[in-house]
Amino acid sequence: MLSRLLSKEARPACVAVLGLLACACQSAPPAKHEPVPAAAAEPRTPAAAATGAAAAAGAGSAAQPPVAEAPPRALADFNRAVAFMRAGNQAEAELEFQALATGYPGFAGPDINLGILYRKEGRLEQSEQALTAATLRNAGSAEAWSELGVTLRLRGRFSEAAAAYEKAIAADPNFAPAHRNLGVVLDLYLDDPARALVQLERYQELSGEAKPVSVWIAELRQRTGQKKPASRAADQPAQPSVTPPASAPESPSGD
Repeated sequence: MLSRLLSKEARPACVAVLGLLACACQSAPPAKHEPVPAAAAEPRTPAAAATGAAAAAGAGSAAQPPVAEAPPRALADFNRAVAFMRAGNQAEAELEFQALATGYPGFAGPDINLGILYRKEGRLEQSEQALTAATLRNAGSAEAWSELGVTLRLRGRFSEAAAAYEKAIAADPNFAPAHRNLGVVLDLYLDDPARALVQLERYQELSGEAKPVSVWIAELRQRTGQKKPASRAADQPAQPSVTPPASAPESPSGD
């Protein structure tokens, strides 16, 4: 059951024109044991937060500061890069996203896409570098932090992955994929089933998903002795002891 849950969620993504360069939609084939979110809704109105601004996606987000509208030229270039990525033309997509990242430093999306692209190709060190850059461009992007968590998990750095997912949740408490991803890491890699249960229950509440997550939740309740939904108050994580690096990453620790 757990392998089915993981494989269902294993969908490396592309960032569509969802804030030009800030939010992710999932649409690629599964990759083994990579717990990332299922397909997202249709892209929203193009807009992106300036560097360092707090941006939160999804229903119930707090009021946000003004965002920078993407210039028409940037939108056209971005759409072309996404088309290359979806068509499997990775080399052209990489060049386009690199040019966008250089030309529009206030937007995180090109680096998010580069991180996803590199991860699909197994270039995990470069994926981490690109996604770390995305979090520096927009520290309030739940998508950037969540994608960084996926890459850190694949590099075997589970505590750092959990910290990245926690930052995604801090940026947007209603960003369901981060709750699910954190629950996966807590249960399978950090031996913390009680907190994993809280995260997966919150994910189910936000996403409305029934199976297979309900089966996992039932198993966690049995293991932890919880007969009712875990208290949301129990999920007040301490400050992460390890913060995802903002400089050059370490060598891969295996996956």
